[in-house]
Amino acid sequence: MTGPLLAGQTQGERPQQDAAVQVINPSSRVPLSFIIDDSTCLVNLAYYAMPQFSAAWPDRVDYQKSWWTWPREIPDAFVRKFGEWCAEHGVRGKYSVVPQPACVGWVDREMPGWSSRQLDESLELIRTLLLPAWDIHPEMATHTRVIDTRTGRPYPERGPRWMENWSWTDGKSVDELTDYLSYSLSILKNAGLPCEGVTTPGGFAGRVVPELAQATLASVRGVYGAEIPHYFKFLYTGEESVVPRVEYAKGLRTSVPECVVSVIGCTGDWFGGWDGTEPGHPDQFITEDLQAGRMVEVIDRGEPAIMVCHWPGIYYNGTEHGFQVFKTVVERVHRRYDNVVWMKLSEIARYWAAKELTTIERLPKSSGAMLQIRFSAPFACPQFTIRIDGEIKSAWIESTEGGRMVFDGVSSKLKLISHTYAASRTESICCFDLSKGESVLMVGFS
Repeated sequence: MTGPLLAGQTQGERPQQDAAVQVINPSSRVPLSFIIDDSTCLVNLAYYAMPQFSAAWPDRVDYQKSWWTWPREIPDAFVRKFGEWCAEHGVRGKYSVVPQPACVGWVDREMPGWSSRQLDESLELIRTLLLPAWDIHPEMATHTRVIDTRTGRPYPERGPRWMENWSWTDGKSVDELTDYLSYSLSILKNAGLPCEGVTTPGGFAGRVVPELAQATLASVRGVYGAEIPHYFKFLYTGEESVVPRVEYAKGLRTSVPECVVSVIGCTGDWFGGWDGTEPGHPDQFITEDLQAGRMVEVIDRGEPAIMVCHWPGIYYNGTEHGFQVFKTVVERVHRRYDNVVWMKLSEIARYWAAKELTTIERLPKSSGAMLQIRFSAPFACPQFTIRIDGEIKSAWIESTEGGRMVFDGVSSKLKLISHTYAASRTESICCFDLSKGESVLMVGFS
């Protein structure tokens, strides 16, 4: 199930897919992921952003908090502690690195208030500890004031019209947004960080979502050459589908296919809030008896369950309250479910692009011959998984890139890995690494 696109957005091309071949979740498991917003090197974004938000919105009570009592830094010691725990428990997701956090400095040049060595060590920690289990995103340039991309300095004007979170993007064209996204991405590239997607801060591009999607495609491909750009803007906590939206697909039969994927979060920040002052509780995600909560709702629907947080709330001004909530949630989810798999946003985006954009055809066969299913894939995809009717006894796949790969049978779909199949009397599930281009799956029923 895919949710509706917003006005002006388009799916683009969609290929023929045989109705008897159903593409299901990777390795028949429900994807999990964790989105971390407002993170960067060293800087506690909440400390520096709050007075800038207050200046733009002087009448908003929620921007009148005593930010000067908060720590200005989220130390690398905490990044290491968090990253090592996540690695131990298999957690994967997205970690923002705001390029010019709240106008304090530049992650590719200097961060006034910290030495060059401290900045270099912070970047190296991200490269060595968080990669490759985490995607890196810019969260626009500053997450606060809008930058003049010609000078690298914020515009002198003040107010909501000149803040990234609010109305600066209203009426902006694809080219204008592409310029701004490219500026932000280039700073991360200069800092030696890989990137396949972007995150929008607050209301950025809320009224120009079609332009944002196209600008993401143009900028991420232009700066990084990423094959399948993606972006995170939306989260839904109600009945809406949170399945990724594959948008603006074209050229599927050419050597340069295109698409952009909108990856959807399924929770609010129920860890510690964006500024580390709103204590969350794990029961909002999954209750102690493991029977209820938002993660249970979404996982039981079989849709990607992507939690959303803000880094200052995970650190929670040194108390680590949000981190403790997160650890409890992960431990409960792992106790309740054995059919989940942690994935980065880029991995989820790639899977859904392959799922929706691969041509799937059953080839005619004579009596007694093996069933042949042909795939024409614009993008390669690991652990591509399909369901077909009937109990198969053998399977292999042939492609120009990978040659022939014979599948092993496994006793349960929970044991599926690439190039295996699980069969029952009524259905069979095949899991394999889908090659870009043409490939043919051969299955025998006797």
